[in-house]
Amino acid sequence: MSPFENRTGHAMLLLFRVILASAALILVAIVSANGQTQRAEIEAIVKDYLAKHPEEIERVVKQYLITDPDVLKDALSELRQRVVRHTEKSSIVRANAEQLLNSSHQVTLGNPKGDVTIVEFFDYNCGFCKRALSDMISLLKDDLNLRVVLKEFPILGPGSLEAARIAVAVRMQDPDGQKYLAFHQKLLGGRGHADASLATSAAQDSGVDMERLARDVTSEEVRNTLDENMKLARALGITGTPSYVIGDAVVPGAVGLVALEEAIRAARN
Repeated sequence: MSPFENRTGHAMLLLFRVILASAALILVAIVSANGQTQRAEIEAIVKDYLAKHPEEIERVVKQYLITDPDVLKDALSELRQRVVRHTEKSSIVRANAEQLLNSSHQVTLGNPKGDVTIVEFFDYNCGFCKRALSDMISLLKDDLNLRVVLKEFPILGPGSLEAARIAVAVRMQDPDGQKYLAFHQKLLGGRGHADASLATSAAQDSGVDMERLARDVTSEEVRNTLDENMKLARALGITGTPSYVIGDAVVPGAVGLVALEEAIRAARN
């Protein structure tokens, strides 16, 4: 069976489940409208009905598809487009793998020889990045075979750019990434609009050489790092933060710890 055929089968099963769930919701609405039945009772009624009448649901789904076959055609068309987009994006990830995974301009944390690398593009003023910080810390703590790469992607204004420049300057004097991680947690996990002032304070609290920091922040290395990150993001179609690259997949948004763990497992397999 080809990958597309396999995906098609999954898509048809998914379509069936969606329609099945819709039927269940309609039943819940009917029950709710006719009385003050509690949620647990409603769920019990729905489960009992579906268990006793699977053929009725199948009949409704079959009749629906016969009446409106374009639904299935549209679903398969969308599936084909998704397969094409995924294949194209995977090719782009592989074409840029060296800069994504092994750039001299990046921060690398976790296990340097880990079997999977997760790359995060972030902005210090991104509210979603702030909420996702705990996900990354949990992954670093719990997955001892994970390699983590952080890439500054300042897209939310001048303050973000100022903070990113200082972040790169911190990285330049911290080969093992521990001072950077302390800086990163303090700035991304703190309150207030990130800018040069807040970032400088976070850097000082992280124990870096502040005189060297002041010199490094205007260096070519800082400019080259941020230029490379921006070019990578454009190549991958990344326009928002946080965005992750796991294996050959681009995962946009603060999807949560469970989804990240699932993506890591998929990359391992």
